Amino acid sequence: MTQALWNFGRDCQRHDELVRSVVRNPGSLGTWTTLACLVTAMGCSVVQAGDLIVSLSDRAGKPVPEVAITAASLAARPATRSTPPEPAIMDQRKLAFVPQLLVVGVGADVQFPNNDTVSHQVYSFSPAKRFQLPLYKGAQHRPVNFDKAGLVVLGCNIHDQMVGYIYVTDAGYYGKSDAQGTLHLSNLPAGDYTLTWWSPYIADAPEKMTETVHVAEHEPVSVQVQLSRDLRARPEPGARQTDWSY
Repeated sequence: MTQALWNFGRDCQRHDELVRSVVRNPGSLGTWTTLACLVTAMGCSVVQAGDLIVSLSDRAGKPVPEVAITAASLAARPATRSTPPEPAIMDQRKLAFVPQLLVVGVGADVQFPNNDTVSHQVYSFSPAKRFQLPLYKGAQHRPVNFDKAGLVVLGCNIHDQMVGYIYVTDAGYYGKSDAQGTLHLSNLPAGDYTLTWWSPYIADAPEKMTETVHVAEHEPVSVQVQLSRDLRARPEPGARQTDWSY
């Protein structure tokens, strides 16, 4: 082990010396070749990244905000998440979930504070996450962990008109479209990705809500998506209220 560490340190020192040599003599082909060989031998790799800009519009060409958008790498061994996903908040205000649609990564903790003037009883019967939070106001419950990819539909057992959505994804890159219907994803390793979008108001067929895109190195890629059907007047699916036995 000690010898291996010494060899690695020696190689790193040689790498630094070669980099300085290239800076002093950038026109030397031999120096560049030697540096490339050394980097390869050390198992180093440089991943070139690009940006992906997705814009969604309806049939009339108007932007569609608040759409969940994910980009999943098609690489044989996509990069694993090095850090846990960011925690998120699904609030309750004026008899509504705020935001109505939340996008989180698998493993994310979501808090459900109730900043409304009335009590709520939040629940979900979705396969991706079944849970209920007994009647409460304020912030009385621990965060809920969403450990499985899928769509989680939220309801309130007291106020039937309340419906919210948590889109849980295992894709490496995700977010929501802004007021201009656009999402800018940055620093994606170059390669092919499955791009998917979803909203409870989009009525397009599921096969029309995904496509493959190629992200190039050092060059932003723009994708324009226009929906083929009119947006729904009411969100779907609605919350289920059929089983309180668990």
